Amino acid sequence: MNAEAKSSFIDLFPLFSVLSDEDKTTLAEMMEYKVKPKYSFIYMPGDASEYIYFLAKGAVKIGTHSTDGKEIIKALIHPTAMFGELGLIGEPYYKDFAQALKQDIHLYQLKVSDMKKLMQKSFDLCTSIMNLFGGRLVRAEDKLESLIFKDARTRIIEFIKDAVDKRGRRVGYEMLLNHSLTHQDIANITCTSRQTVTLVLNELKKSDLIYFNRGKILVRDMTKLA
Repeated sequence: MNAEAKSSFIDLFPLFSVLSDEDKTTLAEMMEYKVKPKYSFIYMPGDASEYIYFLAKGAVKIGTHSTDGKEIIKALIHPTAMFGELGLIGEPYYKDFAQALKQDIHLYQLKVSDMKKLMQKSFDLCTSIMNLFGGRLVRAEDKLESLIFKDARTRIIEFIKDAVDKRGRRVGYEMLLNHSLTHQDIANITCTSRQTVTLVLNELKKSDLIYFNRGKILVRDMTKLA
């Protein structure tokens, strides 16, 4: 990947908007472009956390497995997001896995040591990264509260609404979400079962609140989806 393409990506990435042109040029020289095939793993638990990743195209799930082997999805990563960053706070190994979903992914990888060099030069970059960690902590706390206080149906509906709010596009009076998730993936995100996800989606479809097929969810009216 040439320097111009790297620079264009950096300019799209909110985290790096605080950097000077000189530091952006240095960053572009440090970053390495990679393409990973669909369903491949970018890293696994126990791998050394030597790199931070920046997603340019595709979708990635971050997850772990319970002691009985059940997959739990902690986060979904979409373009212009960073992941695998715990090496910045001293974690020597990844505790989760990062896996491409149903299409090839395009990403840039950056050595943790190189990111730390940039952070030493830029207080604003340190602040942006602290804000990113803070935001993820808040979302983790919100998810924990949801698991404690909300039933499975509510969690599934709130996941749909949140995904549509963030990544959906308006089609007339409706909202369309293109996604790369199976019903099992949605279950693993919402800590429910595949059967429950299918039941709730079919119920919403029967009530004409949504329409769905593989890779698409169309929400008829966001205000009525409850």
